[in-house]
This record gives sequence, structure tokens and C-alpha cells, in this order.
Amino acid sequence: MSEKQPMRLGYLIKRFVPYFKKYKWILVLDLICAALSTVCELVFPMLVRYITDMGINDIASLTVAVIVKIGVFYLILRLIDAAANFYMADTGHIMGAKLETDMRSDLFNHLERLSHAYYSEHKIGQIMARITSDLFDITEFAHHCPEEVFICVLKIVVSFAILCGINIPLTLIIFASLPLVLCFVKFFNTRMRRAFKWQRDQIGEINSQVEDSLLGIRVVKSFANEGIESEKFEKGNEKFLDAKKLGYFYMAGFQTSNRFFEGVMYLIVTIAGALFLMNGKIDPADFTAYLLYVSTLLATIRTIIQFTEQFQRGMTGIERFLEVMDSPVDIKDAPDAEELTDVKGAIKFENVSFHYSDDNTNVLTGINLDIKKGESVALVGPSGGGKTTLCSLIPRFYDVTEGRILIDGHDIRDVTLQSLRNSVGVVQQDVYLFSGTVFENIEYGLPGASREDVIKAAKRAGAHEFISTLPRGYDTYVGERGVKLSGGQKQRISIARVFLKNPPVIVLDEATSALDNESEKIVQESLEELAKGRTVFTIAHRLTTIRNANLILVLTENGIEEQGTHAELMAKNGIYKSLYSMYENM
Repeated sequence: MSEKQPMRLGYLIKRFVPYFKKYKWILVLDLICAALSTVCELVFPMLVRYITDMGINDIASLTVAVIVKIGVFYLILRLIDAAANFYMADTGHIMGAKLETDMRSDLFNHLERLSHAYYSEHKIGQIMARITSDLFDITEFAHHCPEEVFICVLKIVVSFAILCGINIPLTLIIFASLPLVLCFVKFFNTRMRRAFKWQRDQIGEINSQVEDSLLGIRVVKSFANEGIESEKFEKGNEKFLDAKKLGYFYMAGFQTSNRFFEGVMYLIVTIAGALFLMNGKIDPADFTAYLLYVSTLLATIRTIIQFTEQFQRGMTGIERFLEVMDSPVDIKDAPDAEELTDVKGAIKFENVSFHYSDDNTNVLTGINLDIKKGESVALVGPSGGGKTTLCSLIPRFYDVTEGRILIDGHDIRDVTLQSLRNSVGVVQQDVYLFSGTVFENIEYGLPGASREDVIKAAKRAGAHEFISTLPRGYDTYVGERGVKLSGGQKQRISIARVFLKNPPVIVLDEATSALDNESEKIVQESLEELAKGRTVFTIAHRLTTIRNANLILVLTENGIEEQGTHAELMAKNGIYKSLYSMYENM
């Protein structure tokens, strides 16, 4: 189990309470209904006391008319109680669901603002658990916590006042045992919360493992490794069972100890009350009412015990919610950021260095480049040289550690992320298509684009012909991650998406490396069409495709080892010529 200390209870509540602000009047009315329901419940022992007292001391006064009046009065109270409980069960729960919806929106919006670095360090399954099951626990907590706390405090305070009015010494004897109960509550609560957090962590791990296995199901089946995946799942499942066992162990200890104390309190009130009754210090009617109020008090304590599990699950959900919300947004707009408009596409790197946050070793050091509008730059070299990292700095997927990058003379950190990223189009090797239609996936490049514009973009990307042969054309469902399409088809749809976006700067990240020769030829023609009139950065693995680039950079672990045109680099007889010759002989 994780040794990380849980957040302080007061801090969690302080961060959670502002979410009630929008629904404060619903909450106020809910608490008023809770008060009415509590009053209705607390009146009953007084009615029993009244009837018992009349029955013992003045039986003649206990007429049918009096009994009917008491009955009608209590029936009215029960009707009020029923209406109050309906409001709490209906509108109160809806308030909790609205709070959950608000928190889920905040969580999703924050997740969208987090940088690539966050997703490199956190599993998607863990994030999914926080945005779904964790927040469901918060729904129940948000509704029941204020309500239950208010009712319990009201019952305890009113019961204490009434019991003191009946017999102060007996009441003090009963309440003297409560501090011991509270000590046990604190002991078990801390451990229950840790156990519940461990459970949530394990749910996230199971989600991650299932997602990993199912997304890679074709690889699993091709290697006949279903048994290995099942074994991995069973290990995670067993860990989750262990977490549940620990949680239930503390719950059982908590409930057992409180049940024992409840029995002790009943014993105390019965024996002490009998002694007081025997010595004439309390009359039978008062003793009957006393027993009923003690039953109400103990039922309240029992409710608190039962609510503790829900409370701890809610606290765990809030804690895991805040762990994400407190993750810093390290790439964001500067306070005085301006819109980047009328972009030409001139890119300049001034002494740029970069290292990842979890590693102080530079991936790029002292990079200086001056790329004119409409020029094409190719990046080649061995894996790990920083080619993808360099291109990722342009749209600010990561921020430079030192130096600066300029676009049309503007430091990219001084312009809004929206306008910067609208100016840069990225075509990746690993194409991601959303679950939806072909039309929706192309339109994603420019939301709200007309069908004519989408078709025009598809034609320019060389995708219209194959799209027309699909069962429903542009309205064909592509499946999750585009599983119903070939690699070349998916790549052409992604290029069409960038055509529709029409950015002045293009990054081609090994866009044809995973394709067969025929698909590569078609896609390469699409990419050449896409590159016309734009500033293009190409990460290439097939060196014959970049011979016409205005500038070729050879990146290694030592930085830019060579740069120049194809002819200039071939004449140097250096790393580039060696790589090119190796490719030609393949």
C-alpha cells in the first residue's frame, strides 16, 4: 500500500466547499427539510412520555378525544416528514449529481491543459478512474455529508438538552463514554481512508491493464499470448482483492467496536436508570421517554458509523480529484499573451536548449536556426538525437529550457497557445483517428467546415477516391482509432485534416515510415502537395524523400553534427553521406 500521507481532512473540505456555491439555496432548503424531519422524529418520545404520564398519574384524563388529537398531530408530522424526505432524496441527490458534473468538467478541462510531460508520467487508466468512479463517490458524499452531519449534530444536541431536562446525572454518565468512542472512530477512520485510496489506485491499475490489453488485442492474438494477458490481469485483480480485504478488515473492526460500545451504553442506561427509578430519582414516564431518546441517540451514532464508509470514500475521491487539479499547468499563456495573426512561417531558434523535467541531461543544446518563410527543413539522424523533440518545441508541446523560438519575429511564449497551434499542422507516423465518421475526422481540422471544404481537402490529400468506395462514403464509421482502415488510408485522412486546417507551418514526423511502398508513394505525393507554399519541418527515415529540402540537419546526441543541402552534405563525406549510402544499399 502507498506510504504517501493523505491530505488533511480540513484541507479537503476547504477545497470542496466552494462547489456548493452555485447550489447554496438548494442546500439550505435541503438542510431545512432535514431539520423538519429530525424534529418530527424527536417529538415522538415526548408524545409517548405525555401519554404514559397521563396513564400512570391521571388515567381519567386520557380520553378518546385526547388520543385522536395526538394521533392527528403525529400524522401531520409524518406527512411533513414524508415531504421533507422526498425533497432530500430527489432534489438533494440531483444537487450531488450537479456537483459531480461540475467537478468532472473542471477535471477534464484541466487535463486538456496539462502538457505532454504529464501524460508521459501517468497512465490513462488511472486518469479514467479519477474522472469516473471517483467522482461518482463524490456525488453521494456531496448530498449526504452536509445532510447527515446536520441531522446527527441536531439530534445529539437536542437529545442531550432533553435528556438533561429529564435527569442530568444519568445523562452525564451516558455522554461520558462518548470520548472513548471518538478515539476509536479516529483510529479506524485514518486506516479506512488509506485502504480506500489503495483500492482506488488498484482500480486505476486494472483500468490501465485492460485498456493496454484490449487496444493491443491484435498483437496479443497474433502472438497467441492471451494466457500472458490473463495472468497479468489476474495479478492486478488479486491486488485489488487485497486492497478490498484490508478495507473490509478496518470496516469490520470499526463497526464491531462501535457495536460493542453501543451495547455498553444500553447496559449503562438500563442499570443506572433502574437504580434511579428504584430510588425515586426518575419517574416511569420520564424513564420511558429517556430510553426512547437514548435509542434515538444510539441510532444517530449508528448512522454516523454507517455513513463513515461513504464519508471516507468521498474524501478519497476528493483527494484523488485534487491530486490531478493540483498538477501544475506548466505550458500556458503568458498574462500579456497576444494573438498570432497573419502568420508567414519564418522560424528562428536562438541558442535553444532543452531537457525533460525528470532528467537534467540536455536533449538539445545551443540550437541556432534561421528558417525563412516557405523553406523546407529535413531532420535526419539516429534515434535519440532529438529530432521529434526539436519539432515538438515549435507548437510548445514542451517549453525550451534555455533560449527562445521566434515565429515571424514573435517569441512563441508571448503569443497565445491557441493562435500558435492553429498556425502549425502536425502529421505523425502514428495516426490517431477518433471514433466517428470519415467526415467528422477530417472536419476535426477545422470544426464547422462545410462538406464541400472537407471533400476539397480530401481530394488534395489523395483520399477522395478511396473514401468514395467506402460503404457510406464520407459518412462511413471508421471504428475506434480507425481500425477499419488501412495505414495508408488513415494517413491520407490525417493529411486531409491538415489541408483543411491550412496552417502556414507543417511538421511531418516520419509520416510515411509505417507504410508499404504503394501507400508511401501515394501519401508522399499528398505530402508534397501539402508542403507547397508552407514552411515545412520533415523528420525523415527515407532519405531519398528529402533531397530537395532547403536545409538538412543531421542530429545526434551531440546536437547538430552537420547541416546544409543534400549536395553540400554529400560532398562532406560525413555522417549524412554514410546514412544516405546505407539507405541506397538497402
